[in-house]
Amino acid sequence: MDENRTELEDLGEFGLIEKLTKNTEKYHASTIAGVGDDAAIISDGDNYKVVSTDMLVEGVHFDLSYAPLMHLGYKAVVVNLSDIYAMNADATQITVSIAVSNRFSVEALEELYKGIHKACELYQVDLVGGDTTSSPAGLIISVTAIGEVTKEDVVMRSGAKENELLVVSGNLGAAYMGLQVLEREKQVFIDNPDIQPDLVGVDYILERQLKPEARKDIIHYLKELGVRPTSMIDISDGLASEAIHLCQASDLGCTIYDEKIPIDTETHSIARDFELDPSMCALNGGEDYELLFSIKQEDFDRIKGNEHLAVIGHFTDKGSGMNIVDRGGQLVPLVAQGWNHF
Repeated sequence: MDENRTELEDLGEFGLIEKLTKNTEKYHASTIAGVGDDAAIISDGDNYKVVSTDMLVEGVHFDLSYAPLMHLGYKAVVVNLSDIYAMNADATQITVSIAVSNRFSVEALEELYKGIHKACELYQVDLVGGDTTSSPAGLIISVTAIGEVTKEDVVMRSGAKENELLVVSGNLGAAYMGLQVLEREKQVFIDNPDIQPDLVGVDYILERQLKPEARKDIIHYLKELGVRPTSMIDISDGLASEAIHLCQASDLGCTIYDEKIPIDTETHSIARDFELDPSMCALNGGEDYELLFSIKQEDFDRIKGNEHLAVIGHFTDKGSGMNIVDRGGQLVPLVAQGWNHF
């Protein structure tokens, strides 16, 4: 046995990224920011280019027994665009690379690309390249998204200040509950293929899982209001994980109020059916692709009353730690228990 061997699961996704990239050298002055944010930032004259890459692997990120190929193509694009919008940038181009086994037909891949093209159409981005290769088993999709933003408008994870407000768009936990329903019905089908899936009353959470949307509308709405977020991240791994990322990048602590976390009534109801705490689903479920960002306190009046935005807490000094105030008023340490690929 190799005593020097470290298992991937011992580090987890973010620990592994830090381990592999900590000694990365920067050779070009045009590289403004690399690993560690939602997207890399590259200087391009008066503006910045932002670049992000995500990979979706069959059996890890998606299950084709219930994920339609067209929806999958759409989602593969959207999850990358979400990273671009989290930099307060507009997405402009994507490349798509796929590795595919011979169990997929040309017609199946055309279906996948219908979803990719539909996302490009709705979000007004250009598909400009990619690669196709064989896979010994399964399907792998890798999308690179490119965007642009003026230098004064770019927003990173590291810009928050003490006492600034934490704001989240939309609602949380829906995609996770959609996944729970799909996994339940898959198991029912495996046990008895003659039983039809029970998907009544869960349309919203299924859509949030199978066909999520990136919040391009939010960054444009904030610009119209004259509100520039001071830090921002998209919620792919759960609210708790993303809030911790913002705190670590900005060298701060935070206080989040459980009762302020926005949860849709359908999400809440289905979570209770599964005997799950809806707040835990929102904190740790992931794949919502909403935006979590900070604003200055003086900007609160500009966003208050908006049904798509919720103030859920504020940043504190680092020494106060990262905490959540539960519904009983108790201060509980914020712990990320979301998705770990390893």
